[in-house]
Amino acid sequence: MEKTLFELSKEGRRAYSLPGEDTGPFQSIQVIPQEFLRESENGLPSLSELEVVRHYTHLSRLNFSIDSNFYPLGSCSMKYNPKMNEVAASLSGFAKVHPLQPAHLSQGILSLLYELEKLLSEISGMDRFCLQSCAGAQGEFLGMLIVRAYFDSLGQKRTQVIVPDSAHGTNPSSAHLAGFTVVSVPSDAKGHIDSEALEKVLNPDVACLMLTNPNTLGLFERDILRVAKDMHKIGALLYYDGANLNPLLGLARPGDMGFDMVHLNLHKTFSTPHGGGGPGAGPVGVKAHLAKFLPTPVIEKKEGEYFLNENLPDSVGRVRSFYGNVGILVRAYTYIKALGKEGLEKTGQAAVLNANYLFSKLKKIFETPFPGPFMHEFVVSAKPYVKHGVRALDIAKRLLDFGMHPPTVYFPLIVEEAMMIEPTETETRETLDAYADLMVQIAREAQNAPEKLHQAPTETPVRRLDEVAAAKELRLVW
Repeated sequence: MEKTLFELSKEGRRAYSLPGEDTGPFQSIQVIPQEFLRESENGLPSLSELEVVRHYTHLSRLNFSIDSNFYPLGSCSMKYNPKMNEVAASLSGFAKVHPLQPAHLSQGILSLLYELEKLLSEISGMDRFCLQSCAGAQGEFLGMLIVRAYFDSLGQKRTQVIVPDSAHGTNPSSAHLAGFTVVSVPSDAKGHIDSEALEKVLNPDVACLMLTNPNTLGLFERDILRVAKDMHKIGALLYYDGANLNPLLGLARPGDMGFDMVHLNLHKTFSTPHGGGGPGAGPVGVKAHLAKFLPTPVIEKKEGEYFLNENLPDSVGRVRSFYGNVGILVRAYTYIKALGKEGLEKTGQAAVLNANYLFSKLKKIFETPFPGPFMHEFVVSAKPYVKHGVRALDIAKRLLDFGMHPPTVYFPLIVEEAMMIEPTETETRETLDAYADLMVQIAREAQNAPEKLHQAPTETPVRRLDEVAAAKELRLVW
């Protein structure tokens, strides 16, 4: 078991060295002014610098990481991202810029953000973007605020937002938080939004339909043009959840499908895999008729200079301090510029190819609720192994013993014993083959030695936890 820093502590050791009063030519220097010195012990552990470095380096190796492990987490795009993006974001002019600097001293970063907005508009088919939102969920909430402001400006009090039953859980939450009543519509037998069910709930009180395309089953909504036409026929708006944009890069644009606004998860699609609580970026793009409602400030350009424009009388207001997670925006800009149009197209194509290749292997051992073809991710079910006492969670835990991260399990909720797998475009065929072979091995164990799966993981620093108890009975220590 890994010892804590307090258990490693030895009195007298320290991880720093400062010139003291008795060190020859430095003896006249009072390094720390007397008023800043403690008068009592601080209660912290005492270790050498090397001990501290080794301790935290060792802990870091106990974590799953995209740099060291395959991470096929469905709908989360845990893909490798070029280290060049980190280098760009670390450049002094970006890393040390202060958000309160005047515009004439911030032309470099303002130029980058201005150009990023143009790039995202071109990629998504929108007219303007706000880069403030720091997560997809915050982008959704902003989108719903814009929907509300739009209908208020028309003097209409629409109260309903339609959300498919396969949607990300944040969709109905965002709509509810913005004051709307959520109306759920089911999926049809092929995994698409049920056209007949949708038609039945369309009425003059509907403000918006929130749709992910491809949806969370990894399926492209082929009736999207007709859906958009039906929504606009009743004067409602169509919102695009951009969590699954990866397979469309350079190949299709939400704006061309009839969507009025989008949010894009830059930390999924354009570098910097999310995790550990952030940071993220979920910019919101809109068509021209909604641009006046975007949060302030917006970046404008006049006579060759960039400036922040606060003068938008119809704006829904700021949703984030300063201009959001700028470091993430720098990484996304670097990623897009490095790949270019052709590179983005290949990214989308590779995402689709990898998902369908892996599905072709796994469909032989798992139940397939929907036949595909899929876009960037797919859903299979562990239902055939329930008769052996094995569930999707057991399979997920067993994968950990082999250094592979589990897929998303039990989502979407409409699939029993669901496992949602997204191999991403950055993985090689050899990695996908190894993952498929491992799944075959675990499937055999589920039939012949289910207890192995019940006990898993056995090779990780921490064994299987009681997740319900862990959530209800927090034990917080150093």
